[in-house]
Amino acid sequence: MTVLFQQLGDIMRAAPIIPVITVNHIDEAVPLAEALVAGGLPVLEITLRTECALAAIAAVAEVPNAIVGAGTVLTGDQLQKVKAAGGTFCVSPGITEKLLQAALAAEMNLLPGVATASEVMNLLEKGLIYMKFFPAEAAGGIPMLKSLGAPLPQARFCPTGGVSLKNAHKYLALENVLCAGGSWVCPADAIKAKDWTRITELAREAADLK
Repeated sequence: MTVLFQQLGDIMRAAPIIPVITVNHIDEAVPLAEALVAGGLPVLEITLRTECALAAIAAVAEVPNAIVGAGTVLTGDQLQKVKAAGGTFCVSPGITEKLLQAALAAEMNLLPGVATASEVMNLLEKGLIYMKFFPAEAAGGIPMLKSLGAPLPQARFCPTGGVSLKNAHKYLALENVLCAGGSWVCPADAIKAKDWTRITELAREAADLK
């Protein structure tokens, strides 16, 4: 079967860390994105957890060199709105047949969440090889990904959930991990203080991870 959402491979390889961002105020979106991109993290996942999330995606889509997508995408309606806002990809905590079909119909890159071998097998059977391993630490972390790698070597993951500067390099060292997702590069206190220099420094530190 043809591999679906092939552009995801390029997106996941663009940087070792994909910042998982919650935008509470629309005026924070562009300077935050600019700070992260300046630090070497161009792929930005803005979660659909706030009222201004879609507006933030639309604004960040205009930031030079930014590759913006949405996280916490649960429905086809949300996926359509993300595409209309200028998002390049969607990330979901899990996967349903309705959401998958909506992504196919919209020709929208979808990174579906998995936590078990059966879920990985189901997606591989449908032609998907790029997946979000979530919640990474709670679902078995590095030992689980190593275990999945032996029988299911074609799957490629972005572990998210409990990933931090302290353990990210261990995840990234795995052959079946292309990148990792994390929120530590854009801490809430730094955003509230509009300390974009600190965020750029955190992004640069994350971009240097191997």
